[in-house]
Amino acid sequence: MLDWLKVLLMPVENPTVTNSIVAIMLAISTGIFFGRLKLGKITFGVSAVMFTGLILGHFGYRIQGEILDFIRDFGLILFVYGIGLQVGPSFFSSFKNDGLKFNLLAVSTVLFGGLITFILFKFTGLSIENLVGIMSGSVTNTPGLGAAKNTIEEIKNTFPNKTFDDPTIGYAITYPLGVFGIIGSIILSKILMKIDPDEEMKKFRKAKIDSELPLVHKKMRVTNSAFIGKSLHQILKDFGKEIVISRLKHSGSVVVKSPTLDHQLRDRDVLMVVGFEKDLDEFIGQLGRVSKDNFIESDSDIHTKNIFVTKAKVLHKTLSQLDLFNTYDLKVTRVFRAGREILPRPSLELFYGDKLRVIGSKGAIEEVEKIIGNSEKKLLEPDFLSLFAGLLLGVILGSIPIMIPSLPVPIKLGFAAGPLIVALLISRYGGISFIHSYINNGATYFMKDFGICLFFAAVGIHAGDGFYENFIKYNGWNWLLYGSAITFIPLIMMVIVGRFFMKINYLQLVGIMSGSYTDPAALSFSTNYLDSDIPIQSYAQVYPLVTIFRIFVASLLILIFS
Repeated sequence: MLDWLKVLLMPVENPTVTNSIVAIMLAISTGIFFGRLKLGKITFGVSAVMFTGLILGHFGYRIQGEILDFIRDFGLILFVYGIGLQVGPSFFSSFKNDGLKFNLLAVSTVLFGGLITFILFKFTGLSIENLVGIMSGSVTNTPGLGAAKNTIEEIKNTFPNKTFDDPTIGYAITYPLGVFGIIGSIILSKILMKIDPDEEMKKFRKAKIDSELPLVHKKMRVTNSAFIGKSLHQILKDFGKEIVISRLKHSGSVVVKSPTLDHQLRDRDVLMVVGFEKDLDEFIGQLGRVSKDNFIESDSDIHTKNIFVTKAKVLHKTLSQLDLFNTYDLKVTRVFRAGREILPRPSLELFYGDKLRVIGSKGAIEEVEKIIGNSEKKLLEPDFLSLFAGLLLGVILGSIPIMIPSLPVPIKLGFAAGPLIVALLISRYGGISFIHSYINNGATYFMKDFGICLFFAAVGIHAGDGFYENFIKYNGWNWLLYGSAITFIPLIMMVIVGRFFMKINYLQLVGIMSGSYTDPAALSFSTNYLDSDIPIQSYAQVYPLVTIFRIFVASLLILIFS
């Protein structure tokens, strides 16, 4: 009576489309379930889908070849595009601070791992395809595996008679080693170096206060007679640093207004100024002193509100083109984009999802809302035109052949690097034409995790087919030994160089370790183990460049030595 259910749910030798879908859903659902279980402080999250896929593949579950290729590649594209949108703004801005140092350390680790892989290729007799798979698994790098497989397909198209080993086998064998190896290295380095997380947190906070320049607002009173009668335009021009004067109140008055640049200062005027704290302190020191006047914060005459950019007609227009002050007597004091706070320069171009902090009368704000949009509901709606156009650009970029002399076929960025680079650029600059970077956080996380689940399910089920036989056939214990060299030697060098030579805070170093190995499970463990979210920041700073370099290293090893 339930034979149909047995046929649907049980493994078959020649799967239909339905059987393929069932296998994928089983791998993902069971993987998510087990990924939520805690092993001490460790949770594997979506990484567990890889393991459940291996088990299902071992017990006979299969996916049609064309469906498997589509699920694997499409999942990879969604994953890297989501990562790019998520970390793009912080990735570029980080280079102004410690990002350059962090990425130098992380990329050196990637290249060192590639060198070890090359040495193993010279002395072990293994094929470069197997070793690239071992390398990708040992550092838990999914895009690298995807790039290797794409490169092999390109070579096959050019040389159809050439045969290759499947790098997925080495990836599947060494992937658990990569996950546990990084976690073990974090624990061991903390013990051996006698790290006190609380002390590291104090050092981090002090360094952050000394280096960061967040936008702040301060009240001041004009007392320097040298500036009395001068226009705000002239004063700001002579000062030479970016300051916004959002409010002004004359001494003895309760009327607060948003001043024009033509306004001439009077003695004892009270100003509300916005900018970087060091600049504000210098500005206040030149013109007068700090004020405690509370009337300037009153909303009796002017109001402050955040307005989201959601209407198409204002996209890619500059603040000077909108001319909100002269038209509506309304001033923009700050702009928030992708978690960053930006001073509203006249040349600043607006993008979808930007949040403007404006100051002016209630009526003026309502009029400007009609122009700019401010529809939070619209921000919750997915813009599939923008999303899939961005994905298309990523696929196109990844498919551009790059000719390199002496290589048998052109190198391509592939489905991993192409969408990642496009997403990074879009998120950094806000958009390209109708393609914008704004996707709410929930949708970004969904796209990223959904994509990696699809990829893990496809790769796991495929690798699980004959996994035990392959482990015995290829002497998997030796492969684990080779993988250990790729996992641990670069990690040890990273800890030594990062801690003792570069003097990197341990909480940040742990994030670099997880990011260099693109390992979300290790990141999740480290935040719980150290009771800190600081590793997440450094992880995001190095992840994009590391991913790109791991893609290139994997592709070049295949191209040069296959």
